[in-house]
Amino acid sequence: MLLKNITRPILYIWMMMNLFDESCFECSKLITTKYSTSFSTGIRAFEKRFRYPVYAIYGFVRYADEIVDTFFGHDQRQLIEEFQEETFKAIDRGISINPVLQSFQQVVNQYGIEKELIEAFLISMMMDLDKTAYDDNGYKTYIYGSAEVVGLMCLRIFCENDADLYDRLVPTARSLGSAFQKINFLRDIKSDFEERGRTYFPEVDFNNFSEADKRLIEADIKEDFDNALRGIKQLPKGSRLGVYVAYIYYLQLFKKIMRTSAGTIMQKRIRVSDTHKLSLYFKAVLHQKLNVI
Repeated sequence: MLLKNITRPILYIWMMMNLFDESCFECSKLITTKYSTSFSTGIRAFEKRFRYPVYAIYGFVRYADEIVDTFFGHDQRQLIEEFQEETFKAIDRGISINPVLQSFQQVVNQYGIEKELIEAFLISMMMDLDKTAYDDNGYKTYIYGSAEVVGLMCLRIFCENDADLYDRLVPTARSLGSAFQKINFLRDIKSDFEERGRTYFPEVDFNNFSEADKRLIEADIKEDFDNALRGIKQLPKGSRLGVYVAYIYYLQLFKKIMRTSAGTIMQKRIRVSDTHKLSLYFKAVLHQKLNVI
């Protein structure tokens, strides 16, 4: 009888914590599906055990990005600093009442994601509060922190504590994150330049953005893409298709941007339709079945 009296409250607490954790991961999933059809579709292509962890990473980085990109009229610096403080408190304590940080800290602690990666990401977010133009060093620092480290966080999940595989794939994971970010820069030139006063590409005059400028940027992105694909093919099977789906989505967007003039890119945001994304998804599944990825 005594054992039953002890066991029942322990079991109840365990069930309630599981419910809380699941609710937090579902919040991060909702954020992902609301903000990005490309990434949410790619995540659904992962084996089930990878989905919640990747949703948690996306939810975390999206919220930080929203602070610096959207919350104008508020003290953005104070908000991002408080977000940083609460992030590391959650990681150290192993719990947070913020659902995004609760799911994120669980993933960080479970997969051994380095705090240095998180710090680099938050530094890049803070750079958006001050910097409106970048030299070459600043550009590389920003891309590393805003995109490459996100790829490395996900790679920690995919490798599931296989340190040798992780170390081998670090360069290609960084290349994929870099390619995605540079394409985002090209896609969002109009809003970044006109609405936020930001220019990320060094030594490019966006008052006179030329075809030559555009071709140089595209050559750099192509090199990143080529390197990234070599790494995608070496990913564990349970994560390979999901990453490949995101890769071909962005590759298609890149091809569309390449076919668009520099002047047009300065005037409108280039996108891939949801119908086209669906066809690309099935193409990726076929590639996996044919064992070409």
